[in-house]
Amino acid sequence: MTSSSPRRVLLAAPRGYCAGVDRAVIAVEKALEQYGAPIYVRHEIVHNKYVVQTLEKKGAIFVEQTAEVPEGSIVMFSAHGVAPTVHAEAAERKLATIDATCPLVTKVHKEAVRYAKDDYDILLIGHEGHEEVIGTSGEAPDHITLVDGPEDVANVTVRDESKVVWLSQTTLSVDETMETVDALKSKFPNLLSPPSDDICYATQNRQIAVKKLAEDAELVIVVGSKNSSNSIRMVEVALDAGAPAAHLVDFASEIDEAWLEGVGTVGLTSGASVPDVLVDGVLEWLAERGYADVETVKTADESITFSLPKELRRDLRAEAAALGSR
Repeated sequence: MTSSSPRRVLLAAPRGYCAGVDRAVIAVEKALEQYGAPIYVRHEIVHNKYVVQTLEKKGAIFVEQTAEVPEGSIVMFSAHGVAPTVHAEAAERKLATIDATCPLVTKVHKEAVRYAKDDYDILLIGHEGHEEVIGTSGEAPDHITLVDGPEDVANVTVRDESKVVWLSQTTLSVDETMETVDALKSKFPNLLSPPSDDICYATQNRQIAVKKLAEDAELVIVVGSKNSSNSIRMVEVALDAGAPAAHLVDFASEIDEAWLEGVGTVGLTSGASVPDVLVDGVLEWLAERGYADVETVKTADESITFSLPKELRRDLRAEAAALGSR
């Protein structure tokens, strides 16, 4: 790294927690305060290693399957949403449930149910195995076909080309999704679009911000976990927008000092499930290496908030005990 080059950090705004993630994390904390530990959570509440570890220390227990939750306990469903079969499993095990599904994901679920009721073939754009895709597909498994990128389009078949609609996973790259949509429209000219964009406002805003960083930064650092779809997409968006280099890290300790070689401007942002404390750690790490000049690059204002799950207004411990005694 040349000592003569001016060093600065371009800090993206907005970045970090979206309204759905904030709601889900607070829901776990409130449940622990209100009902006491343990609170079981099916899958990671959000895809962030630090957040999960912090909540575990407070008494949350993360499980992969509903069958792992003892009967008569409280279980919370993650922000990514679950299929109706999971709700049925919880009822069979006499579990009190808290649904922390992001309202924007719930919107996609409702769209899937509505179009299936009208007997549409639903082409769900998303990544195979992602929890959100599994949950949405479970709403109408006989009507939904997963389309995992434009390269998948050639293999897609439908029953009636006049009754086909696309939906999408909320955390995808806007550009990648529209490329897939364009390919689908070429194959199915009557393809119907959902009444509003499925990709959430926060995903779009963070991708717009990282594109702006890529205009001037020689290196873009995205703080986020390796299993976070929206964080991974931000690295891809930065590279596609012209950034010479972009990397995903959970913590400042994962940054390789070799990445800074010859770099005057570092762009810094974070995924929608990342608390600011992790970004602050990266800023401190960069400042110690001469990047103390921080300039905020603001591309949007975010004021959306979501109310907490309604279940937190009830006595779920009593409900769980009553269910267990039946």
